[in-house]
Amino acid sequence: MARHWPDIPYLAWRETCQALQLYLQIVGKYRLAHTPWLNHSWTATFYVTARGLTTSPVPDGPGIEIVFDLIDHRVIATSSDGGIVSFALEPMTVAGFHARFVALIDELGGTPRFHGRPNEVADPLAFVDDHRDRPYDADAVTRFFRATAAADRVFKAFRTSFLGKQSPSHLFWGSFDLAVTRFSGQRAPLHPGGIPALPDSVTREAYDHEVASAGFWPGGGGIDYPAFYAYAYPTPGGYAAATVEPEAAFWASGLGEFILPYDAVQGADDPDATLLAFLESTYLAAASLGRWDRDALECAPGIAGQPREIAASPAPAAEDAPEPTPIDPAGIQREEGPAKGRYLLRGDGLEAEMSYSRAGARLLIIDHTSVPDAWRGRKVGEHLVRRAVEDARAAGRLILPLCPFAKAQFDRHAEWHDVLDKR
Repeated sequence: MARHWPDIPYLAWRETCQALQLYLQIVGKYRLAHTPWLNHSWTATFYVTARGLTTSPVPDGPGIEIVFDLIDHRVIATSSDGGIVSFALEPMTVAGFHARFVALIDELGGTPRFHGRPNEVADPLAFVDDHRDRPYDADAVTRFFRATAAADRVFKAFRTSFLGKQSPSHLFWGSFDLAVTRFSGQRAPLHPGGIPALPDSVTREAYDHEVASAGFWPGGGGIDYPAFYAYAYPTPGGYAAATVEPEAAFWASGLGEFILPYDAVQGADDPDATLLAFLESTYLAAASLGRWDRDALECAPGIAGQPREIAASPAPAAEDAPEPTPIDPAGIQREEGPAKGRYLLRGDGLEAEMSYSRAGARLLIIDHTSVPDAWRGRKVGEHLVRRAVEDARAAGRLILPLCPFAKAQFDRHAEWHDVLDKR
């Protein structure tokens, strides 16, 4: 597992990391300058390959793709007419990298025109004027790549359980993070902007819809170690106090994000599962507290080679059908986990459930109710909600019913409103 999740102490390779970010900015800005804008700056990013990072084909000249090979440490450009040009990643200046890259694009018949100053870095200096010698720690770069590839693998698995709009797993060269973002489908308040060396117009377009985003930093930007992060925009009430997994994750108030140190993932018995728990629990907190339509947006995680099953809609009951036999709610069971749980009722080989999550010590969020078609009309769902109400009263908790069915039950039962969270 160490091979997939290697040591990448940020301070030990910080100078190389900062240089690599600037090199990626140069190439990323070339892609951005020649590619029609796609929402949320998705035309600017890099994608993980088996050996490094790629722009994908850029519509310039014959069509040019730039790859950072972070194993053999070369920048390799190929064109659709068969051209291939490369140069070594090694100690150099930013101005020197810029000159080599411009020559490379020229040789392939492209147009090397793009914005010439870095973004989202302190005291940005034009690339052509940055003559400070930069180190290049090849071993550290390869370890960073392997950690990024491992994170990318988990991010892609995480994406399979969401039906709504979401980003690919991609690397932003401005903030230098691998990120994946889910969208609720609802418009968001105008973002205030104010990110250093980044136009407010870019920020506002990126956050014009509600998002729950997560990603991986190698370090920098307020933390001196590699870490995973998660945030929501706009930040829903109670989000910072939400219970998330694993225990090593914490809310960083200065950043306005949840942080999970990379070392906590690397050192876990199952690093992939540990990271996936962080992604899922932080998303759940954002979506539940933000009142996303989770029933419409979510699905079971994907399985390789197996299409997602689509159930047929149940046929409407005949008007003269006999009244179904009620089901005894005494058999309802409760399963409680560290951050979420569910109420279950089993019988005749069937199972009904109502799932929930906890946000802090006093708030229980009902997020989903599922009742088999054969049990519909027998008040099974109502019994599940009623049991949650009884337990909440006994524990001194409030309930936020985000599940449409549970919300409808609260609307029908005014006597339950003593435990209803009225936010």
